[in-house]
Amino acid sequence: MHPSTHAKTTPDKPAYIMAATGESVTFRQLDERSNQIAHLFRDSGLKSGDSIAIFMDNNVHYYEICWAAQRAGLYYTCISSRLTAGETAYIAQDCGARLFFASEALSSVAEELVRDKLLPKIERKFAVGGDIPGYENLEAARAAFPSRPIADQVAGADMLYSSGTTGRPKGVKHPLTGAAFDEPSALTGLAALLYSMDENTIYLSPAPLYHAAPLRWSMTVQRLGGTVIVMEHFDAEEALRLIETYKATHSQWVPTMFVRMLKMPEDVRAKYDVSSMKVAIHAAAPCPIPVKEQMIAWWGPVIYEYYAGSEGNGFTALNSEEWLAHKGSVGKPLNAIAHICNEEGDEVPVGEAGTIYFESDSEFEYHNDPKKTQEARHPQHPTWSTLG
Repeated sequence: MHPSTHAKTTPDKPAYIMAATGESVTFRQLDERSNQIAHLFRDSGLKSGDSIAIFMDNNVHYYEICWAAQRAGLYYTCISSRLTAGETAYIAQDCGARLFFASEALSSVAEELVRDKLLPKIERKFAVGGDIPGYENLEAARAAFPSRPIADQVAGADMLYSSGTTGRPKGVKHPLTGAAFDEPSALTGLAALLYSMDENTIYLSPAPLYHAAPLRWSMTVQRLGGTVIVMEHFDAEEALRLIETYKATHSQWVPTMFVRMLKMPEDVRAKYDVSSMKVAIHAAAPCPIPVKEQMIAWWGPVIYEYYAGSEGNGFTALNSEEWLAHKGSVGKPLNAIAHICNEEGDEVPVGEAGTIYFESDSEFEYHNDPKKTQEARHPQHPTWSTLG
């Protein structure tokens, strides 16, 4: 499954809509533009396994670049739009990017990167959504290439960086498989099985696309032929309005968004019809029990939670009914076996705290950091790994 499939079957259906402007990009447009950018990659000498870096706010061109990289067999690293020039340069250089994309909205930092010569390894830099001194204009560059697919399409993957709460952030790198570019991903099956996502899904994405969950889940919706509503910036009341306006069926949140929505006056919350919402997923941080209780009371038993990381080594999940019976739980593992171990690596009795290890066949490494990669592995079991 792939947007290119839907470009043939439902070409005029929106693949995504930008919330603030209402600008819609159809599956045909997404397919053609990503093809053009894939040609640009090949013209720039990039081959499967090479890397690009994306430093952008949520904007209408984000998915075009990501899908172009995906179908060209590249690693694409999405960098937080909140970082300084030095922090951005570190990730762009560390991930081995040959091309760098910056949005006009981030021109201040983008210009600093050029002025201070912080990207010496970057071969070409592109401005997206406008002009930036020292950058080529992506839209103009893209227009020079055909909208047909490149001849050597193959599946690429994201390589996203950890938050860096201890030391500098590290890229989570999964090996490229050489699979066909349109081969269904593991997340596609999970989304369909666990959350009933399909071509009828209307998915509200309220978070920055540089985060793993918003990027991966929204691209999964596009694989399935659904439509993504992309919020440029989160606003609690605007999110409710968008659910009502587009009759959104699915969404993903972090607990702080729940808190901000619950803090709105009751009469404001009651203004909007959210009955179309079938699955509201949350993750990324622990959700206080009273907050989740209030959300279930408001929206009904449509609140779903999971625990996982960018590493993809394990995934636990539960629905509202399961959570109400086991408040505070994050569910049972679905694709791995969980082991709770002490500092020596021995499993502890039920009820005791310890480090969570997932036993699975998932392969990942921390890019350019073999020490951290090794530390994530269990000392006796090579197929057990931890998020820390």
